Amino acid sequence: MLTQYFPPETGAPQNRLYDLALKLQQKGASVSVLTAFPNYPQYEIFPGYESCIFRKEYMDGMEICRSWIFVSRRRSLFFRLLNYFSFTVSSLLAGVLKTGPADLILCESPPLFLGFTAVLLKRWKRAKLVFNVSDLWPESAVKLGIVRNRLLIGLSEYLERWIYCHSDYVTGQTRGIISNIQRRFPEKRLFWLPNGVDITTLQSRLTDCDWRLKVGFGKDDLLFYFGGLMGYAQGLDCIVRAAAMVKDLPEVKFVLIGEGPEKERLMELKEKLDASSVYFFKGVPKNQIANVIQSIDIGIIPLKKLELFQGAIPSKIFEILALKKPILLGVDGEAKELFIKQAGAGLAFEPENPQSLVSQIRYMYNHRDQLTRWGTNGHMYVIEHFDRAKIAEDFYRFVCK
Repeated sequence: MLTQYFPPETGAPQNRLYDLALKLQQKGASVSVLTAFPNYPQYEIFPGYESCIFRKEYMDGMEICRSWIFVSRRRSLFFRLLNYFSFTVSSLLAGVLKTGPADLILCESPPLFLGFTAVLLKRWKRAKLVFNVSDLWPESAVKLGIVRNRLLIGLSEYLERWIYCHSDYVTGQTRGIISNIQRRFPEKRLFWLPNGVDITTLQSRLTDCDWRLKVGFGKDDLLFYFGGLMGYAQGLDCIVRAAAMVKDLPEVKFVLIGEGPEKERLMELKEKLDASSVYFFKGVPKNQIANVIQSIDIGIIPLKKLELFQGAIPSKIFEILALKKPILLGVDGEAKELFIKQAGAGLAFEPENPQSLVSQIRYMYNHRDQLTRWGTNGHMYVIEHFDRAKIAEDFYRFVCK
């Protein structure tokens, strides 16, 4: 498994890949991981990993080989590319010098550039390559305005085609991603490898600790929760602006947990709008997030209003629904179809539209009796369709054909 992101870091790809690795091990596979020194989301190398180029360790029976990566808190394109390219080079060296033979390489993208390393390691080890696409690059970066340089866009598009052509299999996290790739590369063997949830593990992490009371919220407060990366794609301005518009509902509180490049600006926006019902908290370790979700009432899942996100399924949906909490979804397309229309797990609002969000907040406030029904619907839906054990089993069968 070749990935820039892996525990002890916290985040959606870290959790998803770690869980997939464990479940592939349980199926009888021998799994090793080639990854970077942990640094996310603080963009600082974790203590104990400084001043070395490579390091081997073991985690739950898996060999973890880590290699150096350049990190910086500066988020300009130049420093992002340094971050990506540094691991692309160091992981290639580590893959050749520090890792053993492999039958199969699973490479996680983004970053797209890591696919270059994966193709070269595929040839070196004479292995098959699965290129797993959790976000379409460079398309996502262009539409989000992160990349504007025409030369860089052209080179990235060429690299994308080259990687797909040299991959034995291409997997995608959403049906939208699969459809996009299938349209452009109809000859590729594709597999839908969605995110999901390990409900048993999640429930086992619940304790008697009442996070709501611990941090000072009341039992009658209606807590709307966002947890995860506070980045450009999430469109979190909408939550802060909506909070400023429901000051007449003192019981409604907004809990934003996590880190990211937009957090400081969002905190400034809160002060500017006097949105006193918005509360920011630091990121929570993976083994504690279940207690937080258990203590809130509704999960808010927003994204920017871009055609690009018509096929997006934010990973935070699964844990919220698994713990029987309803969602307020600001994502059009595939996610809305699955979790609002099919599952009946909550309500939807128009992305980046504070008025639309306020309307649904008021409805939920006035119809609290429906929250339990929505949460139960979502719980049953993810058990049936997004159980990580079943997803891993289907994937294992696919690559072992």
